[in-house]
Amino acid sequence: MQLPGSFAAIVRPMNPIYTIGQRVRVTQQVPHLGNGDRTITNTPVEGEIVQYRQQKTGSWFAHSKDHKLWLERLEIRRDNGELVVVNLDQYTSVEVLAAKAG
Repeated sequence: MQLPGSFAAIVRPMNPIYTIGQRVRVTQQVPHLGNGDRTITNTPVEGEIVQYRQQKTGSWFAHSKDHKLWLERLEIRRDNGELVVVNLDQYTSVEVLAAKAG
């Protein structure tokens, strides 16, 4: 059982394989800590995969090669045409959906 206001890490495979054109629903848990109430918002994005990649990003606290931090990124095209780039982390769940009819 999860206590109110606590965060539940979502277990994802270490090397998920996503393919271009695959339809997915990505849900991220977003904490709200600044308002004095530890609440969590689940934010879903649904659409078709345009690109999946691991990408370096600059980080002042990354003590790795070239001072870069590697992030997994999934680019999704929503049904309305909007492109969304999602950084995948331990609080992100990716659900593969059936292809959209039509």
